[in-house]
Amino acid sequence: MLHIVLVEPEIPQNCGNIARTCAATGSVLHLIKPLGFDISEKAVKRAGLDYWHLVDVRIYENLEDFFQRNTVEQMWLMTTKAPRSYAEASFSDNCYLLFGKETRGLPESLLRQHPDCCLRIPIRAEARSLNLANSVAIVTFEALRQQGFPHLSDQGLMVNW
Repeated sequence: MLHIVLVEPEIPQNCGNIARTCAATGSVLHLIKPLGFDISEKAVKRAGLDYWHLVDVRIYENLEDFFQRNTVEQMWLMTTKAPRSYAEASFSDNCYLLFGKETRGLPESLLRQHPDCCLRIPIRAEARSLNLANSVAIVTFEALRQQGFPHLSDQGLMVNW
């Protein structure tokens, strides 16, 4: 099982897309406040997130609360500042993938504390970054690929074409 951790996410559409990725992969979604949107039952229904019941969502007051309530044996911090590509990492079962807020990324203090855990997605120098939901999907599926896509369907439903 993977753990997707969003630190202070700001854009509800990104969180919705990431929740859908978690629903499809069986990954746990950890949301660290403050959130830039409402995830009450009423708001989720209004947004048409009919897969929300498939997502194990856990909410924390801040990073300190998150680390106090979880035993994190392996974590990867995704940042455009990292010297190492996500493709160079070995993702273990039960690892935590941390992503920062859309406007600023992860806190500098966290990156400085764990420089060996920092990874980036290679992009053109002229581009600032990828969309948060796309970044989560890329790294999540690489981690699952390395693990052999555990508990995920390995067959399509194509019938005689």
